[in-house]
Amino acid sequence: MRRLGVAVVVTAIGLVLAAPQAGAATVDFAGSLNVDGCSGSLVRMPTSADDDKAFMLTNGHCYEGPGPVPDEVLVDKPSQRVATVLDAAGNGVGLVQAVKAVYVTMTGTDISLYQLDLSYRQLERKFHVRPLTVSAKRPSTGTDIRVVSGGLKKIFACSVDQLTYSVLETGYVTKDVLRYTSACQTGPGSSGSPVVDTATGEVIGINNTSNRDGGQCTVNNPCEMDRDGVISVHKGIAYGTQTYWLTTCITLGNRLDLGRPGCLLPRPAR
Repeated sequence: MRRLGVAVVVTAIGLVLAAPQAGAATVDFAGSLNVDGCSGSLVRMPTSADDDKAFMLTNGHCYEGPGPVPDEVLVDKPSQRVATVLDAAGNGVGLVQAVKAVYVTMTGTDISLYQLDLSYRQLERKFHVRPLTVSAKRPSTGTDIRVVSGGLKKIFACSVDQLTYSVLETGYVTKDVLRYTSACQTGPGSSGSPVVDTATGEVIGINNTSNRDGGQCTVNNPCEMDRDGVISVHKGIAYGTQTYWLTTCITLGNRLDLGRPGCLLPRPAR
């Protein structure tokens, strides 16, 4: 779950795909990002306008500064983070740069949300790529998904096995977590990948960790804890953190408002 380096050299674009379902959206690499050892995506909220400054989304554990400790939330931190934009085929078409990290935490979720120096309209004109939309709905069990890794140039296909009450990894706890079916064997370099609902083409999560060795609640070996405190381990299973929480806290103009009624994101300690 901590920052992951790419452990393999990818010489060609890999696709790990299941048979497409009738009526499913086409999911490709357009709008995905290679973020210096992690993956990410260009995203917009349901309320975003074309002239709003665009967002870049990846994991909190992919943040370039000192990683947030448990119960820490970072807001509006200056940033010059650079990422490579991919087109539909997975080819790099240029670089984008952040001006600030709008929101970063590894508490309850695992998110780094950056604001870029370009608007959505400018992004499309420059790169001919449309950002993905973050769904405002909580996903459900059985949802057919694609985990799109711009870092690995791989698309993993599986479904949401269940929504897990909480996942523990060292001192970090994420809540209401997407557990994937075993077909999504994500790994180093896939952290920060958008989890895309194939029925809508919208982002419903961010890939963030997997249990590699069967260890219990250790680095790269997360465990699950149910509401009664019972711990379980699922070797080889990967997880994604929710993203609909973002839509409850982003207002018109792509402004973050953690005091907004109904905002689900953790707030900074006072």
